[in-house]
Amino acid sequence: QVKLVESGGGLAQPGGSLTLSCVASEEIASIYFMGWYRQAPGNQAERVASIRSDGKTEYADFAEGRFTVSGDTAKNTVSLQMNSLKPEDTAVYHCRQTATGPLDYWGQGTQVTVSS
Repeated sequence: QVKLVESGGGLAQPGGSLTLSCVASEEIASIYFMGWYRQAPGNQAERVASIRSDGKTEYADFAEGRFTVSGDTAKNTVSLQMNSLKPEDTAVYHCRQTATGPLDYWGQGTQVTVSS
């Protein structure tokens, strides 16, 4: 069974940066969507950023200008560069990869904590 594994989370100071990465445990064919979502305690999950197979990216308002999503559908990898981090960015971040089928895969999440 395909698994998505995230890495790169951890503790950052306000204003700092982190880069999250997500890789599939085995090849996933025909990926057309890759994205990052986050969920803070007591909050609903929300989409952070996404990238489609045609290269089109979309960002949540809170991520625009601070976060950058990139992905390689052939390598089944997606990354999220996060700059100018704020305490309110603290959450568990999950990656998602969707392929024709549809086949929808989610990672188990990586904790991001922004605190001084």
